[in-house]
Amino acid sequence: MNKKLQWISWAVLVSVLALYPRIFGIYYTNVFVTFAIFAVYAVSLNLLLGYTGLLSFGQAMFFGAGGYGTALALKHIQGIALMPALGIGFLAAIVLAAILSPLVVRVSGTAFAMLHLAFGQVMYVLALKLRGITGGEDGIGNFPIPNLNIPGIAAIPMKNDPVNFYYFAVVVLGLSLWIMWFFTKTPFGQLQVGVRDNAKRIDYLGYKVPQIKAVVYIFSGAFAGLAGAMFVLFQDMVSADGSLGILVSFNPIISTVVGGMGSFLGPVWGAAIFQIIEEVVQRFTERVELVVGIILILVTMFAPGGFAGWMSMLKQKIFLVRPPRLQPVATKEILEKVS
Repeated sequence: MNKKLQWISWAVLVSVLALYPRIFGIYYTNVFVTFAIFAVYAVSLNLLLGYTGLLSFGQAMFFGAGGYGTALALKHIQGIALMPALGIGFLAAIVLAAILSPLVVRVSGTAFAMLHLAFGQVMYVLALKLRGITGGEDGIGNFPIPNLNIPGIAAIPMKNDPVNFYYFAVVVLGLSLWIMWFFTKTPFGQLQVGVRDNAKRIDYLGYKVPQIKAVVYIFSGAFAGLAGAMFVLFQDMVSADGSLGILVSFNPIISTVVGGMGSFLGPVWGAAIFQIIEEVVQRFTERVELVVGIILILVTMFAPGGFAGWMSMLKQKIFLVRPPRLQPVATKEILEKVS
């Protein structure tokens, strides 16, 4: 019965996603694409924070590396196809994470967080100063976005066609979420949780903790870069403030805390909540950050498990369901381990 219900739920979800542009129109289609991009970005951070216990204040490094990599490829490589350009952004984030990982995986707690804050600011300043490459404060914009070529079938236009881009984004970002979810369900994914809960015990069992952190770090950075590359394709623009700014690094942290650390879908809920809040608050005031800050304080004080933790508790009380094997982790518990 549960399996049948799951199949029905998936069928309903796929149907809603397929019909979404026709039902809600172009404006809310673009809103959904923005939400999906930042949901993938937040989940990539949660692989570090919620599952491995590593707080990073510099996740925007990889988001920006993916964005600039794709933008520069589209601007300077004549005739490059869409998927290779996206792949270059993805690869740029992987290379950056691989360069930094030998250093950063040997520290944890406050040192890990502050080191990433420093690296993030270095990347931000470089993007501003290397004007000949990055465009400085103006960024890079109005680059050609090629069609999505399906050999022998069709060439689907992406630029100035939000509906086509929506379907492309849903497939790419949905597949990204599935790969990250599958990663957490593997035996290696369970080692992540072991490192978070008791790194000394994992080391005593014979596993190399720095190497485990390095794999998770590169994996997390890769999908943050993919989210950044998709954001650049969506906006047709990349800039230091929009892709490497400190607020871009704090965005997935806030989504993860509000949505629920340690729950895979927690950051997705968090990204959805803040997308809705932003849409509503902007109609009355420009101080969106103030409202977000107040909500973050309230969640940390009164709902430390985030939205996913609250939903899990509600589900147990109403349906008398046993808690899942991996419970959403309270914000206070994670931050105590991080610090």
